[in-house]
Parts: sequence; structure tokens; C-alpha cells
Amino acid sequence: MIPVHGLPEVGEGHEIAALIAAAVKLQDRDVVVVAHKVVSKAEGRVVRLDDIEPSPQARDLADGEDPRRLEVILRETARLVRTRPPLVIAETRHGFVCASAGVDSSNAPEPNMLVLLPNDPDSSAARLRDRLRELTGTEVAVIVSDSFGRPWRQGTTDVAIGCAGLQPLLDLQDERDATGYELHATVIAVADELAGAAELVRGKLEQIPVAIVRGFRARGEGTAADLVMPPDRDLFR
Repeated sequence: MIPVHGLPEVGEGHEIAALIAAAVKLQDRDVVVVAHKVVSKAEGRVVRLDDIEPSPQARDLADGEDPRRLEVILRETARLVRTRPPLVIAETRHGFVCASAGVDSSNAPEPNMLVLLPNDPDSSAARLRDRLRELTGTEVAVIVSDSFGRPWRQGTTDVAIGCAGLQPLLDLQDERDATGYELHATVIAVADELAGAAELVRGKLEQIPVAIVRGFRARGEGTAADLVMPPDRDLFR
């Protein structure tokens, strides 16, 4: 895992691919892991709290916190999964189930601003990959990552919310282990594991939004949408 140092603060309209290409020499089969915050900021997915009028529902959920923040969360929510005011676990329009519908104030451009998830993280990853190919002539995979909590586990880990140039799931069904046992339900979330590994060198406070995973044999195609549990297989819905 190689952290990419020297990237400037990203704002709306900045070309992330050009910034990455100028900061690091890419190689074929690199996996470029980009924190969604820089993608969201470049795409203008930020809101000012001063522009938000909270609804009665947002005021009920705020429980002493700023109801404007809860209003932004509700606007990004397709389905409320669980609430314990002011905590909200929500399903986003993308199908992700996460705290606060992915709305976050950390690393926002200015105080009293919130950063939202990209509208279509898979498309964002694909555009980044295509542009990096144009600029560098290399064939890389791109993952857009975000930190998610996990049921029944303490702490957060980065997961892939956008993916291009990489098969995000490795299905080992019908393969056999060393003793000859045939695997029936083993599917590895490769893209999530790569996102989590890259987070180890990016950190949360070091302002390193991009890392390169080198030496992994990226193959196949797919999107981060493939990682979302289908409703008919969701035992907790």
C-alpha cells in the first residue's frame, strides 16, 4: 500500500485524475483507492447548513443536535433502518445501509458544511479510471471508498462504494480446499478488503485521500453495486 502525498485540497470542478497522475507514477494493474470525500467535493456534493430548513421529523430526531444536519440525512435516505436519536442508520438511494446515510462533516471544505456521498460512485470510479488511462497510459482499477460501521463489530473500516476495472467479489463456490472439501458458499469481498487495506496508509487525520495498492492481481470487471445484499437474501430486512 502506497500513500499518495502532496495532493492539494480538492474543490468543486477539480480534476482528481490529473492530480493523481501528477503526484504518483502509476503502473499497470495498480488499484487506485480514493476516499469518497475528494470525489464528492470535486462533484459538488456538499451542502451548507445555513441553506437548510429542518423538517418536524428532523427536529424530532435531533435530540439536542443541530436539526439541520438531521434534515440533510433524511434527504439522502431512501429508508430509515433504525434510529436512536440522534443516531440514524439509513439505507441510501444507492442501497448502502450505513450511519447517517453517509452524510459527514469531517474533512468538509468549511465549517458548517456537510459532505454527501457521490450520486453514482460506480460511475465516478469509471470516469476516474478512463481519465487515468488517458493521462498515464496505464490500465488500473479504481475504488472509491468510505468508512462504514458493521453490525456486531466495534469500529469502522473502509469499504468500496464505487468500483471500476476490478471484479469486486471472488466466488469460490465449487472450489476445493486442501483436504478436498468442496466450498458451497464462500464469496470474498475483494474490493472491500482492498479499500480497508488502503485505509491503513491513508489514515483519517493525515489528509492523504488516495493510496495505491500494488502487487494485487486485479482482474475482471464489476461495480460496487454488486456488493450490496439483494433484498431477497437480506435476513434482517
